[in-house]
Amino acid sequence: MLLVKRREFLAGAAALALAPDALARSVGGVSTALVTADLESHVVAVDLTTGRVLRRIRTGPGPRAIERFGNDALVAHTEHGLLTVIDGMRMRVRRTIEGFVEPRYAATWGSYFAFVTDSAMGQLVAVEVPTGRIIDRVELGGAPRHLSLEPTGRVVWVVLGNSADRVAVVDVAQPSRMRLVRRFAPPFLAHDVGFGPGRVWLTGGASREVAVYDPHGHVVRLRADAAPQHVAFLGRLAVVASGDSGTLRAHDARSGRLLRMSRIPLGSYNVDRGGPVGHVVTPSLSQGTLCVADRTGRVVRRVRVARSSHDACVVVTP
Repeated sequence: MLLVKRREFLAGAAALALAPDALARSVGGVSTALVTADLESHVVAVDLTTGRVLRRIRTGPGPRAIERFGNDALVAHTEHGLLTVIDGMRMRVRRTIEGFVEPRYAATWGSYFAFVTDSAMGQLVAVEVPTGRIIDRVELGGAPRHLSLEPTGRVVWVVLGNSADRVAVVDVAQPSRMRLVRRFAPPFLAHDVGFGPGRVWLTGGASREVAVYDPHGHVVRLRADAAPQHVAFLGRLAVVASGDSGTLRAHDARSGRLLRMSRIPLGSYNVDRGGPVGHVVTPSLSQGTLCVADRTGRVVRRVRVARSSHDACVVVTP
């Protein structure tokens, strides 16, 4: 059964590979940021074109990390051991999923499976989201946090801590039979990881550095602002946010060349991208703002959304 679902998953992922960009064009929808209001038990929907708050979606307590899943969103309530699935089109809670101790972040590809780090358990957890079933767990060691899924959907890199001396590589080609392939030492203590066009970027957990891996395993180390940094990709652009420096750096994703640096509010750690014209979003944990940048990395809008906002993702709404 799961083999069949894997094929369905791959087919669905191919159709959604450009979402929400392609989806916005096909259905005439609005690119919308879903932003966690960590202290207020809801998620805020913000129109990226106008900056207008569209809706506040009530959730369980402590929504923290959020990841786009097809055109839905998967919210991790780290301190409460559960996930919430939000319907991106209807802007309402679809279901909650239990079975975690300390869920941190998720990686998704398509509209069927999600891979979630559980820091307290030291595990990567595979979730069949439409049914809410946990279908596999693999022990990683350490306290896994940030992760990224390779573009073919077969391999996940997981950073094993906040300032980690190990990164785990996990085979997720069969989500019900995940396999730890290896652990390796990054060139510095790592925090976030992202698969970009032809490269993998690792950010610093304690140092002002970013490491860029090419397909042959060669590493280029780049200067960055204060750790920890987070990375997202928009086309050929790699965008690195430093919440402690209050900066958003836009690099060429292949060469690493710095193209632009913009100021953002302090506490703007996590970063995501999407939308038909290309937006970058970064919320502020300390100031409760959402900053929106264009496809060049230039900040074009700043919106106050909550007392504290840890994470954001981009979906399409009617």
